[in-house]
Amino acid sequence: MAWQHVFTWVTWGLVGVMLVAAVLLGRRHRTPFYLFAILAAGVAAFAEPLYDVAFDLHFYDYHDGAPGGMWSHFTAFDVVQPNWTHSGYIVLYAGLALYGGKALYDGRVGRRGLFLIWSAEIATSCVFEVIGTGTDVYTYYGAFEMRLWNYPLVIGVLEGTQVVLFTTLAVLIWRRVETGWGLAGLMVAFPITFFGTNFGVGAPVIIALHLDDPARSSSIVLAATFLSMALCAVAVYGASKFLPRPLGAAQTDEVRAPHVVLVG
Repeated sequence: MAWQHVFTWVTWGLVGVMLVAAVLLGRRHRTPFYLFAILAAGVAAFAEPLYDVAFDLHFYDYHDGAPGGMWSHFTAFDVVQPNWTHSGYIVLYAGLALYGGKALYDGRVGRRGLFLIWSAEIATSCVFEVIGTGTDVYTYYGAFEMRLWNYPLVIGVLEGTQVVLFTTLAVLIWRRVETGWGLAGLMVAFPITFFGTNFGVGAPVIIALHLDDPARSSSIVLAATFLSMALCAVAVYGASKFLPRPLGAAQTDEVRAPHVVLVG
């Protein structure tokens, strides 16, 4: 249970740091964007049980062989939920909004930059979750292929993709809303990108893991793994097509655009 304490205190401690950073950034840029990004990720963690069922994830709830060792706040689908899922969501999924949100907003990130961010987010997810699965805080018990210290690599790729898609959509909303309250739309944007990525792009893996056909083999799961990871790359490439243009360039284009006058 020592690592349960580590995950709880460390992740919530990081959330405290992120909240301070969000307030400071919000004051500097005069926007509640950063706070809404954190809130969106934290609230969405209540839907974690849906993810657990789809991807065969189980949190260990034992202390000295008896259940009840986890600091939990609810259980769904027979999966006990630790309270650090909320802090974990904020750390993993809202971090990019804080360190890269303004750069994306200003149009200073291009396709190459977005893929570099994607790679960094995949690496971050792998480090975070490899510790969790390697120390038996939780496990992915399904017949996954390509594991890193008990952690399925495809999960890290999906998580990195979710971060990129959510932040890109969040910044696009930021560029278009006229009031701070308009950024409350991030509360809806998060589950759209989260489940769209994991249950949409990750569908081949989910189906392969739960086939009832006794002829199922590891080769099917492996093929589904490569397919989902390839679709992740396609999704990030697609997101790069929607990256905001530099503010100065956007204004210049608007001035140079031809005007059509209708004479009736």
